[in-house]
Order: sequence, then structure tokens, then C-alpha cells
Amino acid sequence: MDQAQARAWLATAVAEARAGLAEGGVPIGAALYGADGTLLGRGRNRRVQDGDPSAHAETAAFRAAGRQRSYRGTTMVTTLSPCWYCSGLVRQFGIARVVIGEAATFRGGHDWLAEHGVEIVLLDDPECLALMRGFVREHPDVWHEDIGAEPPERPA
Repeated sequence: MDQAQARAWLATAVAEARAGLAEGGVPIGAALYGADGTLLGRGRNRRVQDGDPSAHAETAAFRAAGRQRSYRGTTMVTTLSPCWYCSGLVRQFGIARVVIGEAATFRGGHDWLAEHGVEIVLLDDPECLALMRGFVREHPDVWHEDIGAEPPERPA
């Protein structure tokens, strides 16, 4: 995939991540693009805002896209490496490609997706990295809840 196109599509996901952060949520955004480059759906992590543990950015973008007869050739764009839940969605519906803003903060299931034939485009985007690192630093408990891990012990 052309890097310029991947970065242009990532901008949609970053806008969603920033909107989520402004709402008090986890700054992860996603977008689903059709094989022809049409934006099918976009969304952001809304776990905190909606109190819904399944409201991940990728699932929000997928739901916003509505029913598609086929997901062949589609691209899921996400600001952060997809967790196992969202990786399963990509695999279940045969989404062909995942563009990832960054995977340093969290290395989800993208290696597994690649092993199963999904094209992975990892951009190592500094804006995505800064968004997530700032959030993790300021809200470690929410972050650890989001990734399903125990928060680190805090000094007494």
C-alpha cells in the first residue's frame, strides 16, 4: 500500500482518537475503507463514555460501515495495534489490510493477523504515539482496564 495513502487514511482515525480524548475517553480511533478507497465507517473507542466494554474504535468503525456484502479488499485503519478482540473482527470478516498508527504502546494481534494473510502496514506515527503515551501517563488505571491488564502497584 502506498504510504501517502495510508497516512491520509490515518488522519481520519487520528481525528476520531482526538475526539474521544476530548470526550474523556481512551484516544483510539479507527476507520474502515472500501476496496475503492471510499470511507465506509469511522469510530472511536467509547468504552469510558458509554460504559460499554465492547465499544472499541475498530468495532465502532465496523458498525458505522453497516452491512457489506463482502469485506474483500477493505482496509481497517487504526491509531493503535488492534487488540485480540478487534483482531478477531478483522479475521472473522476477511478484512484484507490493517493500517496501524503505532504499536509501541501496545502490541496487539497484528503479528497473528499477518500470519493469517492480512496485510499489515505499520506507520510508527509520532502523533499516535504521543496521544497514547500521554493518556497512559495521565490515566494508567483506565488504560490498564482498556487492555485487560492489572494496573501497576502504586506506592503507598
